[in-house]
Amino acid sequence: MKIYLAGTQGDKGNLVKNNNNLNLLESFFYLKDSHMDLYKKHNFLLDSGAFTFMNKQKGNTDWEQYINNYAQFIIRNDIKYFFELDIDSIVGLKEVERLRKKLENLTNKKCIPVWHKSRGLNYWKNLCENYDYVAIGGLVTQEIKRSEYDVFFPLLKIAKENNTKVHALGFTNLKGLFKYKFYSVDSTSWISGQQFMMFYTFNGKTLIKTNLNKPNCRGVNPKGRLEYNFNEWVKFANYAEKNL
Repeated sequence: MKIYLAGTQGDKGNLVKNNNNLNLLESFFYLKDSHMDLYKKHNFLLDSGAFTFMNKQKGNTDWEQYINNYAQFIIRNDIKYFFELDIDSIVGLKEVERLRKKLENLTNKKCIPVWHKSRGLNYWKNLCENYDYVAIGGLVTQEIKRSEYDVFFPLLKIAKENNTKVHALGFTNLKGLFKYKFYSVDSTSWISGQQFMMFYTFNGKTLIKTNLNKPNCRGVNPKGRLEYNFNEWVKFANYAEKNL
């Protein structure tokens, strides 16, 4: 299983410079062409950034212009793997499909479509029959609740029958990484350790979380904690790629 670390843009880019052959996922919303020299040296997935863009903008979003800009960025930087604009809840599935087709026509590449529970099982089957890499969305927003995670078993079975790779967007459940056989996932949990006084330590098989939110631990250097957590997640990612 490939674990893509997300959220390395900005001042956290130095962590990327000090490592080789990382799995990284970043959002189009935050990236500039000048950033790509750094990310091209690693295994890279590009998120559309559509929801971030929408939440930052006031008024209506011009999705035609957005898809044009997204496609041109992909072309300029020769990005192989990129996600569709899975904005079903905003514009409806038919419009998402139209935007997907336009994106693929502009780039002359297949995107990674993002399945949501509202699309239904038959839609999943269709995606797996027509794409070699698909994603499951709605995990961070709890469209698929933790109590419903076993739905992954039939989804993964269908994907395997079609030789289709599955990415789980924002899936950071450590126990679930061992239980569900995704091809890839992405996580920003290494960053949350800085915010919530948390250390992640790789024990040779998984990550152990230690809560330092105690009065005698408040002096722990946030920057040092961020770097430590990043490096421990890299160790876990290396283990997962060989063993999960």
